[in-house]
Amino acid sequence: MKSKTKIEEQLERKNNPELVKTIILAKKNSGWLEAARILSGPRKSRINLNLDEINKEAKEGEKVVVLGKVLSQGKIEKKIKIIALNFSERAKEKILKEHCEFSTILEEIKRNPNAEKLRFLK
Repeated sequence: MKSKTKIEEQLERKNNPELVKTIILAKKNSGWLEAARILSGPRKSRINLNLDEINKEAKEGEKVVVLGKVLSQGKIEKKIKIIALNFSERAKEKILKEHCEFSTILEEIKRNPNAEKLRFLK
C-alpha cells in the first residue's frame, strides 16, 4: 500500500497535465485514494479494457471505473456509465451508438468525491 508521500514523489515524474490533476484530486478524497495509488504508478500497472470485457463484468445500470484506457474491441449490450482515464476514439463512438454514457475520472471525482455507487474494474 503506497503512502500519500510516495504518491506525491511519483507525481513529480508525470508529464500529462490531466493525469496530474486527476491524481491530486483523487489523493484528497478517501474514496478515490486507491485510484490515486494505481494511477501514480507505472503505466503498465494501469488497466486497459476492451468494451466486451467491460460488458462481461458490468451489470445493467451500473457505473464502472476503469483505471486506464477503454479500447474499442467488442460492444456494449447493457445501459451502463463508463468512467476511465482515457478512451480510444472508436470506443467513444461505440459507447454513444449504444446510448451509454462515459466520462473521465477527473470529471467523476469532481461530481462524486466520495466514490459512491461506483464499481472499480481490475
